[in-house]
Amino acid sequence: MIFETVGQHGHEQVVYCSNREVGLKAIIAVHSTVLGPALGGLRMWPYATEQEALNDVLRLSKGMTYKAAVAGLNLGGGKAVIIGDPSRDKSEGLFRAFGRFVNSLGGRYITAEDVGIDVNDMEYVFQETEFVSGVHQVHGGSGDPSPFTAYGTLQGIMAALAVKFGHEDISRHAYAVQGVGHVGYHLAKLLREHKAKVFVTDINRDSVQRAVDELGCEAVPLDQIYDVDAEVYCPCALGGTVNMDTIPRFRFKVIAGAANNQLATDECGEEVARRGILYAPDYAINAGGLMNVAIELEGYNRERVMRMMRTIHYNLSRIFKIAERDGITTAKAADRMAEERIATIGKVKLPWMGSAKPHFKGRTR
Repeated sequence: MIFETVGQHGHEQVVYCSNREVGLKAIIAVHSTVLGPALGGLRMWPYATEQEALNDVLRLSKGMTYKAAVAGLNLGGGKAVIIGDPSRDKSEGLFRAFGRFVNSLGGRYITAEDVGIDVNDMEYVFQETEFVSGVHQVHGGSGDPSPFTAYGTLQGIMAALAVKFGHEDISRHAYAVQGVGHVGYHLAKLLREHKAKVFVTDINRDSVQRAVDELGCEAVPLDQIYDVDAEVYCPCALGGTVNMDTIPRFRFKVIAGAANNQLATDECGEEVARRGILYAPDYAINAGGLMNVAIELEGYNRERVMRMMRTIHYNLSRIFKIAERDGITTAKAADRMAEERIATIGKVKLPWMGSAKPHFKGRTR
């Protein structure tokens, strides 16, 4: 069953990590190393079953392959998940044990922070392996990638506005931001700095209140975010919120947010297009965080990161043109763009097998 599941997604390697003494149950998935070593975040989540965790890490790691390809990075796609409640199950031993598993892969997989993980957790991982990106600035790293993911998402929103409305004036529209955690809060802040009206919701009431008090956003109950009078829907929480139950409720004209796996199914992408809603493919618009941590491989430079992030606007513009030209959904256009780059590079190099370790320039441990 496991080999069958893994084979369906075309993964190169899946590693189960267990350490009973510290309560570690984790899975590392390396989807592709055709373009370079697999880079992708570590997520900690209280999955109901191990199968649910496996499904998530397989889906997310494949998304990272496509994200890196569309972003023009020389990196493959990977992801890791720890089964546990981030509010109560974290410990130094847990993350150091995970770090040892990452190190055992010899650089085929480079980890970073994701949902449920912060830069302090990465510090423990970093004590056991150099194959960590997004470490604290004191080590020459980039720190929290969330503000960069949000900034890149803003670039993508502007590209979508240009296609849908013929302008890039953020202030002329209202936005429904679902999830105001690390990335969502920063996106809401950027939108408010442009004088836009912003509706927010989150399972964490404190996060919502912070966005209301500090940014002047308007709070709405969780399930009502799909009904608000806004032109742009910005999913910034977990995936699957664009589905056959929510789509009929949308008054949105654009879907452009930072969450992964926003479309519950491929059919949802077709339905969104049928209704005339412009979808900015998730792994293309939310690539800012990946770009930020990828720069650590070459020596971190914030100015270079900000320049690179503006390519998200260009990439999305290309995807929208491909979709229109070929008569396909924007989701399929993004996949086509990624797959063509992987196929092209694959003709000139074999998958990365660790013959030359990734080198993080300017980093100290």
